[in-house]
Amino acid sequence: MAIHINIEKLISGKIVEGERIEYKKGWNPAAIYRTICAFANDFENIGGGYIIVGAEEEKGRAKRPVAGIATNELDSIQKKMVEFNKMINPHYDPKISIETIDNASILVIWVPGGNQRPYEVPEDVTIKKDKKYRYYIRRYASTVQADKDERDELISLTRQTPFDDRINTQASVEDISPLLVREYLQNVKSSLVEQIETTPINDIYRAMDLVSGPDELLYPKNVALMMFNYRPEKFFPYSRIEIVEFPNGLGDPVFYEKPTITGPVYLQIQKALGQLESIVLKERIYKLPDRAEAQRVWNYPFRALEESVVNALYHRNWEVREPVEIRILPDCIEIVNQGGPDRSVKMEELQKGIIHNRRYRNRRIGDFLKELDMTEGRGTGIPIIRREMEKNGSPEPRFETDENHSYFITTLPIHPAFLERSDALNGVKRGEERPVQISDNKYYMLFVGNDGAINGVINGALSEAIINELVNVLRIIHNQKGINRIVLIERIGKAKTTIERYLKILKENNLIEYRGAKKTGGYFLSEYALDKLKN
Repeated sequence: MAIHINIEKLISGKIVEGERIEYKKGWNPAAIYRTICAFANDFENIGGGYIIVGAEEEKGRAKRPVAGIATNELDSIQKKMVEFNKMINPHYDPKISIETIDNASILVIWVPGGNQRPYEVPEDVTIKKDKKYRYYIRRYASTVQADKDERDELISLTRQTPFDDRINTQASVEDISPLLVREYLQNVKSSLVEQIETTPINDIYRAMDLVSGPDELLYPKNVALMMFNYRPEKFFPYSRIEIVEFPNGLGDPVFYEKPTITGPVYLQIQKALGQLESIVLKERIYKLPDRAEAQRVWNYPFRALEESVVNALYHRNWEVREPVEIRILPDCIEIVNQGGPDRSVKMEELQKGIIHNRRYRNRRIGDFLKELDMTEGRGTGIPIIRREMEKNGSPEPRFETDENHSYFITTLPIHPAFLERSDALNGVKRGEERPVQISDNKYYMLFVGNDGAINGVINGALSEAIINELVNVLRIIHNQKGINRIVLIERIGKAKTTIERYLKILKENNLIEYRGAKKTGGYFLSEYALDKLKN
């Protein structure tokens, strides 16, 4: 029976990572079964893998046209596989499909991550006696024998099946929608869709690895209910997306709730992005003083927004009964996932934009989203968000969690060109187009009293609210020369850490300076700022 993935996309490497595909020019059962064992063990929880028999590898891709397998060999190979499958301990049956590519027949062996790992297999399944069983895992794009530490860790994963790949005994096969399954197979252009009319639907589900168990006691897996049920919240409470707009910021009691987004995971993503595109996204065109061509920017680049929303659904902890929340603020968008990132993810790596961890929490959801071209996987989510924000000239995104990894917040700051500015700032009329970004710096005018204004080049995007706070701090320092931090905190009424942040920004941009002893000194406007006031 055909498999659910589009074969042409598979061998092109567009939807599956290279380390999850092994090419074999011919039938070599010893090597093939070591790789089947490695994929079934799924040491990194990346979703198993595929073995393409009849295609030679060339620079990580299938050499085209493929060599293929003689038709008379295919029957004998399938018979041998029945025999060799029994040598995998515990028993494991990979899924196979005969496909036609470049007018040649190839054998596609799909090996999903097993639910009874660890698996072991003889070094050479063709040897009749004295078989030596070994554990195998994938290391990058190679199959290797697990060393002692890896073997111990593999054994520790015995009962750690990812949540989306677990059997759900509270549901039935009837809870899977055949219509949604058909729609999905049509969207990914799988040849399996051609067999729906002539094949029992449960066999289709088995081919897609959506169910498990004997025919008389067949249960759906969680991923089947997440992807192919119209109301997954029936099985996973609060599995929805809530979009809330705070026009005056989080501290203000005024907010607007958008219609709650429910349904299959991929439809939730599509609906959320559709709402955001219609109510939030804006493009602005303006002239820069130092160049002839006009500058086009978006308040939020769509690709970064898309990746952020997909990541929230892909990596969420489905066992935590909290919705994914998208907050629309005056100066940013926050995507809040109460489940938090997997504990193996290091926060310092997130901040650098380089993700070394590959043990995904939801390996099956990721596979389906990749086939729908909604995500690339490969740990590229954070780097894509950073790159797209940079290309748009936007400030850097921010990623936040706590020590317990109980939540995860992705913050996309708005492009500075879309920040509201008061009439006092920049001395321009409201609505007049004036670039607030020049080259790599963010330009603002800080107004101080009636005796002048300070033009400050501030590195990093700052919202109007923060600009106003900085103006207030400058005004107090200007009027009460030598004011110390304690008095400043009392005057402004903000937290100590907030005031220290404001002072740091102003000092880094050479607008204020501290004079005198640590305990008796105070803050003054810098010579640079005073010169600006004179001008």
